[in-house]
Amino acid sequence: MEAQEEKEAQVAAWLKKIFGDHPIPQYEVNPRTTEILHHLSERNRVRDRDVCLVIEDLKQKASEYESEAKHLQDLLMESVNFSPANLSGAGSRYLNALVDSAVALETKDSSLASFIPAVNDLTSDLFRTKSKNEEIKLELAKLEKNLTATLVLEKCLQEDLKKAELHLSTERAKVDHRLQNMDFLKAKSEEFRFGIKAAEEQLSTRGMDASLSHQSLVALSEKLAELKRQTIPLKKKLESYLDLMPNPSLAQVKIEEAKRELVSSSSFFPSYFLKIKEKTLIWLQLPPPFFPSYSKVNHGLKAVVCHYHAFFNTFLDMCMCFFA
Repeated sequence: MEAQEEKEAQVAAWLKKIFGDHPIPQYEVNPRTTEILHHLSERNRVRDRDVCLVIEDLKQKASEYESEAKHLQDLLMESVNFSPANLSGAGSRYLNALVDSAVALETKDSSLASFIPAVNDLTSDLFRTKSKNEEIKLELAKLEKNLTATLVLEKCLQEDLKKAELHLSTERAKVDHRLQNMDFLKAKSEEFRFGIKAAEEQLSTRGMDASLSHQSLVALSEKLAELKRQTIPLKKKLESYLDLMPNPSLAQVKIEEAKRELVSSSSFFPSYFLKIKEKTLIWLQLPPPFFPSYSKVNHGLKAVVCHYHAFFNTFLDMCMCFFA
């Protein structure tokens, strides 16, 4: 407790010494602040003591220098009867320059032995400074070169950016044009789809059989080609038997079987083909429908059906000849 009060008293005395006639700022008195301020006061006291020692040392050196200067002056007066007061104006200037040089070079005295090392050190510093300046110049030249390359690259990038923007605008215009074309094609496809649907409904109302469609005719043609292809090996096999002596009874049996197979197959195809031909002729003999919006579609469909009718007649004639 007494130690705490002693610290507070030391802190108060230190603050009074620091601020002097100025009022001391208010602060909260507690053990922590007292400890901090006491620590600062101790450090300040140690620093003041060191400063006082340095001042005393400098004063002592100054007195020593003054006594030495007086001794040298007396020595000059006694030996050569020389005094700074007896110097001319130029001599005084030279002497002052010598003193200023010694102070600038921070030499111990103005002797030649002190000036030469100091000048050598100064020359070394000058060379180091020049070398450093050269390095800085090289670095600056390198930076300027890099800056030039960077500026050129920036210009190239700006030109590339302009080209890219121009290309992008061109591509955007192309895309817009393609989108417009796609919308137009979609609208046309919808129109054609409705037209095809209406034409199919119109054909169905006229009694057109589905077997007259292009797909059905193509399927029948493929089936006929397949039947012809299947008969080729039979014909070749038959040719191998043509040179043999016929057996009348066996030949009669085979002929009867072939007739029955031919009758069973021809009973379906000719009647089916004739039925298709009759329906096609009936449809072609009907008057054209009165649909103004689809008149072109009706004429086109009728032309297509006429074309298929001519082809189908040829196809039916071939089939009838084949199955006759």
